[in-house]
Amino acid sequence: MNDHRLDSGPYPPTEWRGRVHEIIFEADTAAGKIFDIGLLIAIVTSIAVILLESVKPIRDEWGWLLDTLSLTITVLFTVEYILRILSIKRPLKYVFSFLGIIDVLAIVPGYFILFLSGPSYLAVLRALRLLRVFHVFKMGPYVAETNILLQAIRATKAKIVVFLMVVVTVVLILGTAIYVVENPHPDVPHPDNKFTSIPVSVYWAIVTITTVGYGDMSPQTVTGQFLAALAMLLGYSMIIVPVAIFSVEVIRGAGSEVSTQACPACSRAGHDPDASYCKFCGEHL
Repeated sequence: MNDHRLDSGPYPPTEWRGRVHEIIFEADTAAGKIFDIGLLIAIVTSIAVILLESVKPIRDEWGWLLDTLSLTITVLFTVEYILRILSIKRPLKYVFSFLGIIDVLAIVPGYFILFLSGPSYLAVLRALRLLRVFHVFKMGPYVAETNILLQAIRATKAKIVVFLMVVVTVVLILGTAIYVVENPHPDVPHPDNKFTSIPVSVYWAIVTITTVGYGDMSPQTVTGQFLAALAMLLGYSMIIVPVAIFSVEVIRGAGSEVSTQACPACSRAGHDPDASYCKFCGEHL
């Protein structure tokens, strides 16, 4: 690793920080790959512990061992988190980044077992750390595809928000309409009528228009059944809209390539293969 990565920043350049950064944040070296594989094994083990703790016979007999494993992995994650902060020039960039927040969420619940009785099921949030699998074995194509999806989400954000507003309006109208139709005499409710209020009817409209169809509520009147059929057809039609919007942006972003290089200052990845500077903070790569 070149020393120019650590030529500036809040602390003097040190060789060990550069080495730790290379191992923890990148997967270009054998040590980096081994670290990432070990991290994923720890994450999977931690999740398995949480799952086993939910089985009462296993928890009753092996609870002490599961608690020990959970606490040990939590301590290892804490050490890893501290090393991540120490190995980059701008620690706050990492602390408040998406993966930085995920790392904190993976650590904190593990300490709950010290203060609360019973297992800390919130530790299953560690599953989110499996997002780091894309850096193992220098999986450039997968990193590139992830970058395309993220760019498509950002590009379609406004359109999706407008679409969701339309969906909310539609379910409110359908819910109100089905309530009125199924309750011709609100003061004398029918015993078999389950559309007892507009919020309950809106719940039915959401379930119907999303094509989930639990079957716990169904209209009894002919007009209500007509509205239900209309909602089902409308639901199938509306599925096409967000898919089309998102697909267009994915196609536009197809073909772009990114490297697995992580910025030594802000820890962000997803740079172009020929990039010399971080496109997020401007640091020399």
